[in-house]
Amino acid sequence: MPLQGVLQFLGDEIIDPEEESFLLFSLAISSQNLGFVDSKAVIVELSIAGQDLTIHQSPTILSSNRKKGTTGAVLWKITPLFAEWMVSPGNVLFQHGVLGPESTLLELGCGISGVVGLVLAPKINSFIATDQDYVMKLLGQNIAENSRPSSEGFLGRKSKGRKQTGPANVRQAMSTDNIRLVPLDWELNSLATLPSLLPAASPDSPGENLLGLDAVLACDCIYNESLIKPFVQTCADICSLRKGGSEARPTLCIIAQQLRSSEVFEGWLVAFHELFRVWRVPDRLLTEDLRENSGFVVHVGILRNDQYKLDDS
Repeated sequence: MPLQGVLQFLGDEIIDPEEESFLLFSLAISSQNLGFVDSKAVIVELSIAGQDLTIHQSPTILSSNRKKGTTGAVLWKITPLFAEWMVSPGNVLFQHGVLGPESTLLELGCGISGVVGLVLAPKINSFIATDQDYVMKLLGQNIAENSRPSSEGFLGRKSKGRKQTGPANVRQAMSTDNIRLVPLDWELNSLATLPSLLPAASPDSPGENLLGLDAVLACDCIYNESLIKPFVQTCADICSLRKGGSEARPTLCIIAQQLRSSEVFEGWLVAFHELFRVWRVPDRLLTEDLRENSGFVVHVGILRNDQYKLDDS
């Protein structure tokens, strides 16, 4: 199924951002508090699609007075739920070939956990995990420790009471040599080195025919109004790196977030809608924990760019 078919599968395109915000915040939203998995724990253990992960985090950094932000120091609830959906057998993007083994994906604001990359890496060609410098040490540790090959599972240990889900051949340590960690602060718009990490259609002319990214991902990155403009602009700048001509499939921008402040959410959606065509992923395509009334929502955007001619018929 071509991309346009998948977009039609998603349902109606969002035309009025204010109306979309009103509809979402009119629902009975399940309380998720601030949205941390456990903000006081140094280690968090979880299982995603049958894969056991042990995540090191830093409550100390979270509670510090670091001026450039501290929220990436711990794991947020939506991240494992989003990762679970992305690798679920019914995920519409993988099921219909929009994403697949040849895909290159980038995550903005990945935080210390690396959960999305760890789970997605075995299904794709390359995953680029980005965030500010301060998360890189723990992020690297979590990627490395959860990638060690072992016949007993992750980190060479048998699972201790954690529920095992999914087929037996998935419940094993995976190789994640295709995950790259890149410091990126979108408020500084530091994208200069990113093109060098992306595949080119022709090695002889990488700047002229850059394959770019198949998708940009972000989980719970917008929690105050000051972040909206640099975040949306960074999404647009990264999506515009694809230079394959009119035949190229546009880069998808997939944004998952917890519904907290209607003002912040609406501000983000208005700004995002100015640069992107936007669809909300409907309940029938989501895993249960992301559906209506969960307090979470997932949107898909495509840059408004005449280069890409999507047939609306």
